[in-house]
Amino acid sequence: MNMRVEEIVLQALELPPPARALLVERLIESLDCMPGELTPQWKDEIRRRCRELDQSIVELRSAEDVFAEAYRTLE
Repeated sequence: MNMRVEEIVLQALELPPPARALLVERLIESLDCMPGELTPQWKDEIRRRCRELDQSIVELRSAEDVFAEAYRTLE
């Protein structure tokens, strides 16, 4: 990855979760290889999840924690 892209990625990771979600939405929509833009339902879902994060209704968890918990339940 070139340094400019890496700098952008590092800056994007410092954004709050709702801003990162919006950035992801815009980047996905910009890809030519996508069969179309996000459906209105997906856009609504992204906005709903961002609202829940903003209102502290839900908390983000690392994938590592989620998988560790899942593996513990399988033991």
